[in-house]
Amino acid sequence: MSLAKQALPNKSWLVTVSGRLEQQQTPDLERLLNELLADQHYRIVIDLSEVTYINSGGLRCLVTAWRHAKQQGGNVVLCCMTPRVKEVFSMVGFDKVFQIYPSVADAAQAWSTS
Repeated sequence: MSLAKQALPNKSWLVTVSGRLEQQQTPDLERLLNELLADQHYRIVIDLSEVTYINSGGLRCLVTAWRHAKQQGGNVVLCCMTPRVKEVFSMVGFDKVFQIYPSVADAAQAWSTS
């Protein structure tokens, strides 16, 4: 798994994840998200276009960051899901929890009216 972060407009951050998001790789993503949240960056877009697999550990990591951001008036939104990853989110009902966008540009607009 590889990770990258980038500042976006509207005081939001883009986190790009690629590869398999499972227990062995989740601590790296968790560290990056915790770092952003600790620096009071509560508007996070996560690009999942290159994620080939996600399991319960990956889902837990995303939900934990989402909860923390929401408690601070922010949000963690997701974008660019592959059909396989989208199916997992749908099966566990997380498509009802997260705001999911088709592109990074659409996700970056999540706070345009804020």
